[in-house]
Amino acid sequence: MQSEVWKKIQDICDKLSKVTYENLTKIIRLESTGSSSAAQKLDDSFQNDVDAWMGGGTCFSMTWHLYQVFKDMGLNPRLVMGHKRKERNIHCALILPDDDPAASLRAEGAAIHKTEYLFDPGYLIFDPLPMPLPSPFGTGSAFFPLVPNCVRLDRPTMDSMALWTGGAGAPMKLRFEYPVEGVSVEEFKQHWNESFYREMMTYPVLNRLDRERGVQYYYQKGNLVTRDAHGSRIEKIEESSRVETLSRIFDLKPELIERALDILKSS
Repeated sequence: MQSEVWKKIQDICDKLSKVTYENLTKIIRLESTGSSSAAQKLDDSFQNDVDAWMGGGTCFSMTWHLYQVFKDMGLNPRLVMGHKRKERNIHCALILPDDDPAASLRAEGAAIHKTEYLFDPGYLIFDPLPMPLPSPFGTGSAFFPLVPNCVRLDRPTMDSMALWTGGAGAPMKLRFEYPVEGVSVEEFKQHWNESFYREMMTYPVLNRLDRERGVQYYYQKGNLVTRDAHGSRIEKIEESSRVETLSRIFDLKPELIERALDILKSS
């Protein structure tokens, strides 16, 4: 990939890394419109300026943002869905092939395999990860010592890939399995619509990565997890200080948090 294109991709990912993963705006838009399809059309990811977003977004918003930006650059990304054990299509990511003719290509008989990169912003992975090839054409696995969560990609076949993460001495855990072929835009938006009615929409989920300090903050069901290179710690956030604490840590407006919490309380 040409250096100027690669630099632009890295700048885009760096800017997106400052966005908070959150389902609060999703909860607000669903309540306001009454339908997932209408709520989806109002999602901030349909505008490319992340600085103008109302809040942050979930994996669908972040992945769709990258997809549009890459398409506008003349690249050929494809959308992929992630499965977690028996739960199908609950996560999404993006694969970008390196279409530069000068790029290193690997051959399997008469077939040519381009280098491809996984982008998984919804799991707070903002580094493009080169995808391994399965045996006997490659190692079948690739390890990335990211901070605070290291990542491993396993590629048992050309058609499938698994994402594992771990950190600070903790064992690696299987997070998602991806069919590498990808899905159409129409199917992606269908799964996006279905995500509005999943169980995770019944409570706040916030996730933010401070890449400079190597610290991740994760909030769910009243508990805040802070993870860094030394390990994880959990603290209970009292209701009396919840809005102020979440606003400060996740860089969200207090009124946005309050509105989403009121909707959840009344539902």
